[in-house]
Amino acid sequence: MKNLGTIIGVILAIVIAWWLVNVLFGVIYFVVKVIIVLFVAVLVFFALRGLLARSSD
Repeated sequence: MKNLGTIIGVILAIVIAWWLVNVLFGVIYFVVKVIIVLFVAVLVFFALRGLLARSSD
């Protein structure tokens, strides 16, 4: 009975670890994506600002 508890504990630990790693990578992916979007948005903003400033002169 002790061996069965150990086996179940190991399987449970693997399942929990697998889930935690998936959540962690999902959060990291989301944060990196948001940073890239913000960077591109700043570039586009300054590009549009420069084009509109030139066209109004």
